[in-house]
Order: sequence, then C-alpha cells, then structure tokens
Amino acid sequence: MKLSDGPSTSASVEIEAPADTVFRIVSDLNTPAHSSSEFRGAEWLDGAEPGVGARFRGRNEHPAIGAWETVAEVVAYEPNRVFGYEIPNDDGPPGATWQYTIDERDAGVLLTQSVQMGPGPSGISKAIEMMPEKEDRILQRRLQEHTTNIEANLQTIKRLAEEAGAS
Repeated sequence: MKLSDGPSTSASVEIEAPADTVFRIVSDLNTPAHSSSEFRGAEWLDGAEPGVGARFRGRNEHPAIGAWETVAEVVAYEPNRVFGYEIPNDDGPPGATWQYTIDERDAGVLLTQSVQMGPGPSGISKAIEMMPEKEDRILQRRLQEHTTNIEANLQTIKRLAEEAGAS
C-alpha cells in the first residue's frame, strides 16, 4: 500500500431519523469532537457559511504526533445528501478527503463516512519518509485509527439524530 494510491476506509450506520436532521449534525464541524480520540474541534474561516469552497480550521492531537491544525475546504455540499471536504496542498492533490453520504431509507437513512488518505502528502508523509520500508504498515495502522474514530463518530451521530427525533 502506498500513500500515492489514496488508501481509504469507511463505515456506515442506519439511523432512524430524517435526512435533514442527520445532515444538520454531520455538517456541524464539531460533532466528531464528541467521540474522536484525535479531532478536537474546528471553526469556519473568514465568516464562511457551509458550502462548496468554504474553508475551516481543524484542531487535532495524537499521542505519537502531538497537536496540529489543518485548513480544510468543502468540496461537496448537497443538503440532506453529501458533505465532504479535503485537506488541500498548495500544488497537487489533497492530503486527505473526508465525506459523509446520506442515503434515504424507508425508516430513516443510511449514513456513510469515508476518508481517503492522500494521494498528496500529509502529516503521515514524514513517518513514511523516515521509514519507507514500513509504508504499508504505517498506512494500515493509520487506516485502523481512522476506522475506529469513524465508527465512534457514526454512533454519536446516530444517538444525537435519534434523540432529536424522539423529542
């Protein structure tokens, strides 16, 4: 596995709530901070409103890496359907792309969250440069961390959306 190949992971959850409720929760930049071991929060930049081209600053912290910030740009925004953003690079492909997809079902929605690492450089690139022979292992471990956080985030979104529908 190579970062330049854009390795990815995703998870899905069925939610008994309307698409607009779920979309409101997934497009709240700070929802993942409730359950992530890494993401600490975010805020829109330059007074931006959610929409394609809007940018926000995210704060993260990881025991092996420390604390860092990224600027992300919304690349997919279809109310009640899709919310996606990427971590752009100045010249070249993004360092990562994150996306939520909402598919309406009879009794609610199927929500999928995905991340594609790379294909451009990102924070993990330094570890790969230091140990190129371990690139596959480094990426496998990072994908597992992302999967664990995605699954926890989806359960939080499910709880929040279903509680909102019950009240």
